[in-house]
This record gives sequence, C-alpha cells and structure tokens, in this order.
Amino acid sequence: MIRCQALRWGAPGQPLTPAVDFGLPKGSLTAVIGANGSGKSSLLKVIAGLQKPLAGNIVIDVPRKGGLSFLPQQQHLDRQFPISLQALVAAGFWGNKQAPEIRSQRLKSALEDWCLTGLEHRPLMALSGGELQRALLARLSLAEAPLLLLDEPHAALDELGQALLWKHIHAWHADGRTLVVVCHDLAAVRQHIPQALLIKSSGCVLGPSTELIRQQPQTQVA
Repeated sequence: MIRCQALRWGAPGQPLTPAVDFGLPKGSLTAVIGANGSGKSSLLKVIAGLQKPLAGNIVIDVPRKGGLSFLPQQQHLDRQFPISLQALVAAGFWGNKQAPEIRSQRLKSALEDWCLTGLEHRPLMALSGGELQRALLARLSLAEAPLLLLDEPHAALDELGQALLWKHIHAWHADGRTLVVVCHDLAAVRQHIPQALLIKSSGCVLGPSTELIRQQPQTQVA
C-alpha cells in the first residue's frame, strides 16, 4: 500500500532523518511515534501529498475511487469560517455520487455514531475542542477512503470521545482499510495498535509497538 524509498523530509536543507526505506502493507494499522519535533506530522503530510519530500520517493497503491483521507490537527482549521458542524461533516461526501436520500441517511448515522446529534447547526466557533474533533472524525467516516492518515486523532477528546475513536479505528481496520496514526498516547498505542513506526534522528524503525515504546522516554507514556 505504501512504499517509501530513500525518503528524506523536513525543512529545505534540514532533513529530519537520514534517507529511510519502509513499507506498510494493505490493511495494516500502524502508529507513528517519536519525540516532539521528530517529524511525525510532517511524514503524514508527505505521504498525503501535502508536502514535498526533500529526497526519495513514495509509492501509494490505492484505488482511484476513494483514494486517501487525511485528518489534520484541528489547530490548522479556521474556526472563524462560517459553516455549521453539519456542513463540516457533510464535506466528507466530496466526490461522492450517491443519491441525496442515501447521503442524508449516512450523514444522520455519522452524527449519531459520533454523539453529535443536536449540534448540527452550531458554527465551528461555538464548538468545544472535543466536539470539533468528533466532527472532523465523522467527516472522515463519510469519506470511505481505503487509506486513512490520522494526525493525533485523540487530541481534545474526553473519555467518551476516545472510546468512540478506538471503536471506529478498529472497525475501519477490520473493514480492510490501511491506517497510519500519529499518536502521543503511548499507553493507547500499546493497547490498540500492534505495529509502530518509531522516528528518531538516526532514522526510522518499524516493529512491534510494545518493543518500540520501550525505547521512548517514560515521560511520554500516558
């Protein structure tokens, strides 16, 4: 699904790691872990095509239909933009040609699944951080992409939100989708994601989450 060859990324002239090679097979669930500033979010942007690599190349094998979906950190979203929560979630239908009645039912179900019923007409600026994050995740649910790139999807979520998040991640994985998840909550990674990609200044290591987490500073374990 994803093959990276001699890949380097970061600011121009300042690669975050030496050239690295790794591959993530179709249907895999992988956490991306590492210290702050190691390049986790930047790597996801490079894979998503939102940022150019400094060197090397990435081959992504996904069907033309659906492609990939990228969940950014909500700090990059303009909360002053004049749309409602429902409109934000419905943006997940972009490029979808389903009949209006089917889209309407799916939208209703997504709002219910993420406990957003009753908040449909609230503007973004009136939402809490957790409500906004669940709305972004509900939008992702509607996209039905075979490749999901999630940048800190657990951010701002309370206990209920986190339970919903991991429920959906496991359901997406069981559905055969490929997921790459940047996550700072190493206890959650240990519990929910068996494979991790550890980014260090010396390079990247792909392996079992439990083993790679032991290489992380204990202060990062929630």
